Amino acid sequence: MSLREQIQEDMKAAMRARDTERLGTIRMLLAAIKQREVDERREQSDTDVLSVVEKLIKQRKESARQFLEGNRPELAQKEEAEIVFLQPYLPAALSDEEIDALIATAIVESGAEGPRDMGKVLGQLRPKVQGRVDMAVLSEKVRTRLSS
Repeated sequence: MSLREQIQEDMKAAMRARDTERLGTIRMLLAAIKQREVDERREQSDTDVLSVVEKLIKQRKESARQFLEGNRPELAQKEEAEIVFLQPYLPAALSDEEIDALIATAIVESGAEGPRDMGKVLGQLRPKVQGRVDMAVLSEKVRTRLSS
């Protein structure tokens, strides 16, 4: 079963359970996937759907942070609840040891010698770690590794 089919099945289950919060979040996710399909004029693969989920989670985290700064905890709580509903669609997160091992392998494979080769390393890592690690954290680890 593809990720999109799983999301649609979860939407049906939320409808049956009358879980309006989860249903609203899933509908928003499906709308974002459909919009991307229309924009790109092609059906989205599981990898594409993962990137949509990552983008929505990132947006929700940023919104929650801004709501907290603006003294609107009830709205921040709503954004955080949506993150909880979106999180299960991402694959299991990688441990620090796994990330470090992947970085070491990518550095060797790409022949990276310093910080200016960071793009090569990240280009090799991105497909392997998509949805499993925060790209900002990964970038910082690669930068640190290439600087030393």
